[in-house]
Amino acid sequence: MKLITGCWFEFRHHSAAEGLHYNPSLHDFTGDQWRAMISDMAELGMDTLVLTCSSLAYADSAESYAPVTVFPQSDMVCPNAMDILMEEAARLHLSVYLSVGFYGNWVDPVGNMRSAEVEDRAKTAAQTLYAAYASNPAFAGWYLPDETEAGPYFAPVFMDYAARYCRFLRAIDPAKKILIAPYGTNKIVPDETFVEQLRQLDVDYIAYQDEVGVEKSTAEQTGGYYQGLRKAHDLAGRSHLWCDMEVFAFEGQVYKSALLPAPIERIEQQMRAVSPHVEKILCYAYPGLMARPGSAACYGDHHSPEKLYADYQALARACRDAENS
Repeated sequence: MKLITGCWFEFRHHSAAEGLHYNPSLHDFTGDQWRAMISDMAELGMDTLVLTCSSLAYADSAESYAPVTVFPQSDMVCPNAMDILMEEAARLHLSVYLSVGFYGNWVDPVGNMRSAEVEDRAKTAAQTLYAAYASNPAFAGWYLPDETEAGPYFAPVFMDYAARYCRFLRAIDPAKKILIAPYGTNKIVPDETFVEQLRQLDVDYIAYQDEVGVEKSTAEQTGGYYQGLRKAHDLAGRSHLWCDMEVFAFEGQVYKSALLPAPIERIEQQMRAVSPHVEKILCYAYPGLMARPGSAACYGDHHSPEKLYADYQALARACRDAENS
């Protein structure tokens, strides 16, 4: 069974309803707390961090968490959290993928893909991020967070968007890798049409969402989905098939209530289901859903992020002991 070796990272969860239990704590984190969180992730075996958004736009407001010029800086307590992320990631030999998205209202990804204004903002921000962090060894590449449902195939608007953004990012630095994390995994038809789309996509890593947390799939079903994706990737000559594994559950209605840590029994089922087919497992997400017991990076409520951290740490330790015995 493959362990989780990466995660999505957020300074603020984009949905206020979903981030109810931890967004206020993240807003008030000090620099020392951000440092503690990144160290805690590394201790858990995370070597890859994917930044969901360096800026975040809503219908009537926007804020930035990074040194970009397109939106006002967030009023979060720690003004240099992005610098701390990159400094600590470099110190701990982690890889970071910086987001190039959410520069238009995050609930309208298709509109963002089609908007020249949003694209101009994204390009300006990417150039600013590159200028700030190009020399940082943790800066591994870029993440395109605006998505459309991939099932049964990638939508034409997404294919066009990905091609334009990838051309631009490759021109900035061809050595930086590019990651996408599509949803609609349970609807994908991994036939020759899909294989041809994989050949056309100029991205390096595709981390398909397993969609167990959003209740579109069960852990028992996902093995079959990823088996089909593995065959399609092999036919397309794309070895880098990753899993974006959801480690959350909803407190109430899906998409309209707070996120809670999922039970470790479900997470272990998810890991076992996809492990034979994927190269790497990343989880969505660490901030708000996991916290090392006793860490300074805690969230001040009672939705059990410490339990998930401890339970997963024990599971990972047992897996490593079994491999070494």
